[in-house]
Amino acid sequence: MSERAQPEAHRRFSTKRQYVLAEDKGWLQRFQLMKDDLLEGIRLYHLVWTLACSDIKLRYRGSLIGPFWLTLSTAIQIGAMAFLYADLFQTDIHTYIPFLTVSLVLWGYISSLITDGCHCFSAYDTLIKGTRMPFLVHAVRSVIRNTIILLHNAVVIVLVFVLMDVHLSFYNLAAIPGFLLWLIDGVAISLLLGTICARFRDIPQIVAAIMQVAFFMTPVMWQAATLRGHPGTESVILYNPFVYILDVVRNPLLNEPLDALLVMKALIISGVLILVSLVSFARFRGRISFWV
Repeated sequence: MSERAQPEAHRRFSTKRQYVLAEDKGWLQRFQLMKDDLLEGIRLYHLVWTLACSDIKLRYRGSLIGPFWLTLSTAIQIGAMAFLYADLFQTDIHTYIPFLTVSLVLWGYISSLITDGCHCFSAYDTLIKGTRMPFLVHAVRSVIRNTIILLHNAVVIVLVFVLMDVHLSFYNLAAIPGFLLWLIDGVAISLLLGTICARFRDIPQIVAAIMQVAFFMTPVMWQAATLRGHPGTESVILYNPFVYILDVVRNPLLNEPLDALLVMKALIISGVLILVSLVSFARFRGRISFWV
């Protein structure tokens, strides 16, 4: 290489992106790195979708009907529970079965988002350590994977609505904004719990136990109207955040009113969750690779 060509080649090489270790310069730098991670992860949406679909294919590889086994098991569970609990709660079976179906399917989705979010980083430790990839990819991957499963279980809701002759209207479309809020919350909870559980491996078991208790404390199998006239138990609904998150999607699907106070409480809960998640992710993002 000639003497004139050597400086030119050196300049071209020096313009390439280089990564150097630097000291932590405070919260401003942390939020900037977090912002870069989120923006880069959004640009890789094709990769995220491919990875999520690959997870579904690998989970049900060799199965005859694939993820529709979940649909079948959900239908059997609803059929076994509907008549028993309708008689136990002295509720009209034609209104209780649609309520139970929608509640179980949506609760299963919420529960899966939270429990899978605990492992969204630790489950892919080899990929995180061996490949430079935004952490957002792993969080969104978990959300999309569970959303695909939800779409399979939604078949049960459609069948029940047809059999029970549930009236449909444009009001049912009001569930779409609430579901979009769920997607954002799902990513936020995955970033938050994924980071915490990468550091403390006992947290997933604690989260699973909390979700099991929350299932019985939230109106999923039972309707909130059954607590009317029992002042001591109304606090179960009043101070339960899952009630408001669940109702912003469930109420429109069941043609039940969606008042402004309920929506406001759901937005406040989501706002606090997103804020805590972003601050936590910005603070500990640089340590996740060492924790997993």
